[in-house]
Amino acid sequence: MKKVVLITGGSEGLGYEIAKILAPKHTVIINAPDEQKLKKVAKAIKCEHEAFDVSDHIEVQKAADNIIQKYGGLDCLINNAGIWTEGKIENQNPHLIKRVLEVNALGPIFVSRAFIPSMKNRGSGTIINVVSQDGLFGKKDHTSYCASKFALTGFTKSLEAEVKEYGIKVIGIYPGLLKTGLFEKIGVKKDMSSALEPAEVAKLIKFIVESDSQTTFPGIEIKFLKN
Repeated sequence: MKKVVLITGGSEGLGYEIAKILAPKHTVIINAPDEQKLKKVAKAIKCEHEAFDVSDHIEVQKAADNIIQKYGGLDCLINNAGIWTEGKIENQNPHLIKRVLEVNALGPIFVSRAFIPSMKNRGSGTIINVVSQDGLFGKKDHTSYCASKFALTGFTKSLEAEVKEYGIKVIGIYPGLLKTGLFEKIGVKKDMSSALEPAEVAKLIKFIVESDSQTTFPGIEIKFLKN
């Protein structure tokens, strides 16, 4: 069955891999704040696009209204957008700390908030939150990033309990280290020899998206580890 899927942070990394694997069979809408880049990627993989900043609730609501009007709502929302920071807490830039929390924690909250009413009206929907192992375990020099991902874990678990009576599934994905450009963006070099290929995680998410509405995922936590 063809589904309407929104992927935040869909122009690169894991989001791009998810979009690429879903686009041939589904109506996929990718999101990122950079509209020029977004258009280019959408054209390449033959999908739709919607540019907005996930941390800006006004932009999010406007985009949600556009998507609901055009497609009648979402079957699946994949909250994937995220940014990275690391280092001793006293050395971290306060503006970057704030931005990490806004994108990684507030972003999924704002986007979910905008689409849940229409999912409730339809009596169905799936929300997949791409968290991280850093949303389960505290790590040295990952303070701000872990704080944002622990917040997303709490949101995921709470939201699952809140909306299940409306036929909405909420699933948390907790991958380990991924081979993406997340770290390079802020000039951090990491040993990626044991890292997961994003395409492998994308296959798992494709399975969830295409699963029957009655399929359950025990514990709502899917931990995906290699390293």
